[in-house]
Amino acid sequence: MLKKLFAKPNHGMPKHNLIPAAAGGMGMSARSFGVDKTKPNSVQAVDSVLIWTTLILLFTGLIMVYSATVALPDSTKYASYEPTHFLLRHSVSLLVALIAAFMAFQVPMKTWQEMAPLAFIVCLVLLLMVLIPGIGKEVNGSRRWLALPVFNLQPSELMKICAILYAADYTIRKQEVMHRFGKVLFPMIVAMFIVGMLLLLEPDMGAFIVIVAVVFAILFLGGVNAVVFGAVLGLLSLAFAALIFFSDYRRARLLAYLDPWSGDNAQNKAYQLSHSLIAFGRGEFFGVGLGGSIEKLHYLPESHTDFLMAIVGEELGFVGVSIVIFLFAVIVKRCFSIGQQAEILERSFSGLVAKGVGVWIGIQCFINMGVNLGLLPTKGLTLPLMSYGGSAILANCIAIAIVLRIDYENRLMMRGSGV
Repeated sequence: MLKKLFAKPNHGMPKHNLIPAAAGGMGMSARSFGVDKTKPNSVQAVDSVLIWTTLILLFTGLIMVYSATVALPDSTKYASYEPTHFLLRHSVSLLVALIAAFMAFQVPMKTWQEMAPLAFIVCLVLLLMVLIPGIGKEVNGSRRWLALPVFNLQPSELMKICAILYAADYTIRKQEVMHRFGKVLFPMIVAMFIVGMLLLLEPDMGAFIVIVAVVFAILFLGGVNAVVFGAVLGLLSLAFAALIFFSDYRRARLLAYLDPWSGDNAQNKAYQLSHSLIAFGRGEFFGVGLGGSIEKLHYLPESHTDFLMAIVGEELGFVGVSIVIFLFAVIVKRCFSIGQQAEILERSFSGLVAKGVGVWIGIQCFINMGVNLGLLPTKGLTLPLMSYGGSAILANCIAIAIVLRIDYENRLMMRGSGV
């Protein structure tokens, strides 16, 4: 089994490429992407739209985190903190993440593919270490962090990147047998089962859902047999339903989500959801103004992490929320466009990685916003690029940097420079 999961990557193109036709054969050329090979200096090095959209979301998140946390020292839990405590920590996290992103951008995609199986194994080891008493750090009943000397590392966030890289590499290696369940889907199901057990022991079901969704989306994009894939999706749905049904805590959350305004639910399991909805209601169309939120004054728990979008809705209103959603849609669109471009250039691994990042950002945003708006049961997932959390910001920025690297290598190939 391990031999199947972690076989040495094949850097040569598979016999059955995801998009076997070359760019020229499809009527596509460098000029089709706005690149003139006769003028190599006339094209920018990377996608400026993706860069600026990411930076806008990062610094909007910084402002909203400060707004959501400035009053926290008034409570006994944070009485020893300065009003700028979370602002400063989030600023440092942004700086570290941007430095890490710059370093990740320097790594060629060929190297990322070589490292994919090893990186996946390392993340599995980190997930296991989190569960060891004395090594893993427990916060609010969950053991999800490794207490390092400088900061707390959340391995589940790094696993999202490593799972994307590994799934893309795995899909390329299995191209010739994509129609066979035992050769493709079964080994990946085993790998996801191991990841899932480790995450559910923390517990972190939200990260598990995102990772499984992204990995199987990559397999689907890679050409796995549709009938077999549909059957696996059905089995996964039943498995997640069983996880909810046989867990009193999760079942209570689901029932509370269905009726958040009943007296008992509003004061217990649906407390966060009811106050999140109140925040959106107060914001109306244009919001109450930056810094004017009432819900952040110790009414809405975790307003700087899982429920940051509710504060955006209260202070910036429907307009602010719509702009944030539009910016995330731009990032997802650019990831898929860059991935499609890579596949046209017969760079299948890079294409799957770029699309995988787009799926990750899209799914996590959808879940976070759905939870904030009461469309989905309450689940602990942060808003990518915006919510407070050093590990999440670090993983998000590295992922975007990898997509930018893919775009950079695409442009080099279209200019005839090679990679």
